[in-house]
Amino acid sequence: MTERLAVTPAPGPLEDYAQRFDELFAKRNQREGFRRYLEGLLLPAERNKTLTAIANTEPVVSAQHPTAQRLQWFLSESTWDAVVVNRRRVELLAEATNTTPNEQGVLVIDETGDRKWGSKTAHVGRQYLGSVGKVDNGVVSVHSLWADEGVYYPLEVEPYTPAHWFERGRQDSDFHTKPLLALELVEAALENGMHFRAVVADSSYGEHLGFRDGLQELGCGYVLALKPTHAWWHAAHELGSAEALARSKPWDPSAAREWMPITRRFRDGHSEVWWALEAEGGPYGVDKPERLVIVTTDPAQLPELTTWYLVANLPAPGSVRAEESAVDVADLTEVVRLYGLRIWVEQSYKQVKQSLGWADYQVRSDQAIRRHWQLVCCAFSFCWWALGQEHVPALALDAMQQPATATPSPSVAKVGEKRPPRDRHRPPDPFLARGAASRQGVVGAVHHAVALLARVVGQAPTSSIAGVT
Repeated sequence: MTERLAVTPAPGPLEDYAQRFDELFAKRNQREGFRRYLEGLLLPAERNKTLTAIANTEPVVSAQHPTAQRLQWFLSESTWDAVVVNRRRVELLAEATNTTPNEQGVLVIDETGDRKWGSKTAHVGRQYLGSVGKVDNGVVSVHSLWADEGVYYPLEVEPYTPAHWFERGRQDSDFHTKPLLALELVEAALENGMHFRAVVADSSYGEHLGFRDGLQELGCGYVLALKPTHAWWHAAHELGSAEALARSKPWDPSAAREWMPITRRFRDGHSEVWWALEAEGGPYGVDKPERLVIVTTDPAQLPELTTWYLVANLPAPGSVRAEESAVDVADLTEVVRLYGLRIWVEQSYKQVKQSLGWADYQVRSDQAIRRHWQLVCCAFSFCWWALGQEHVPALALDAMQQPATATPSPSVAKVGEKRPPRDRHRPPDPFLARGAASRQGVVGAVHHAVALLARVVGQAPTSSIAGVT
């Protein structure tokens, strides 16, 4: 067997990471393209992460530059399998001690939509786009994410194809709704041996009965959000919505209360008292197939932004279901902890996708779009992987040894008590440090990415539950 031709190595630990994928690329130009694409995604840039920006050529006028054309070919025409590359990426994360999935983590299901012009790009259509908060022309993708209190990373992504792309519209056998795509992602995670305590998702999926039934059939525990207006059939004199149940339990600090206090301790150092109610009504109850758990910072006012309405199939301790259910029991503390991990999607994960150019592709084919997404996931996962290696860059070690940004000492805020002001400094973006990295060049950018991730592990404002007070 002939020896493979060498390629220009990637900087620092990125080369070691890229070598783990080399056997998946049959040709030298593919291995070269993989390294150059990851470098371009990780480097800070004032421009969007388009092909010309990744190739460091002028937009439009230099689109035909050989460097840009080589990356264009690698993304659109070259013969490599994005599914196999993604599988290897997840395997590397599962092997590393700092990113190994465990039974205490969650599988987060979410979707994101990005604006795209025209009608020729695969999967494009007028639909609700989360990134702009309205209906517009764009592409929507459903993705799965593994997360616990300290680590989060994407697993799979699947584009949603609007009905107008199919001959028979929504009646076409090839048309898949977003909840159906989400179930397929959950099934894929189970088939790949991913460990997680429960599936968590927002109300778009929690309100979908088919999605919940599908999770039950797969044997998965879940904690899903519901809308305050979530209702069920009921007699005229009965309570028939989630919010009505919550307001039927008035807050009375002097009497025996049904609202249980739970202390949430956040990673930036502060603590908060939240309140949880095990609601009984309609199809929900401790001894029924699903529980309705209402969580809030203020049970007297039920503020919209800090009140959760959660449906869970995890049995309550001591209940009839706890003895017969194949799903492990979870008290109120655990239910709130699990759903709290979903914040990785809302805060950190979306910022990272924007920094790495998730929606900056300027290609039209389904294959090229999927490849771009998988390369972004590879660049993102590289930082976690490098952080867990034995030879962490010196810059990362320095960052881990430096004290975190000063925050006030932990305090607990009770209902009606004003919480002391706290430092609202946001943790640094784990992948971009535009000023420092641009001066250090490619090597410095890669090292700086790992360094910042090392610091954000200790500062990220993801919450954890300390227990019932």
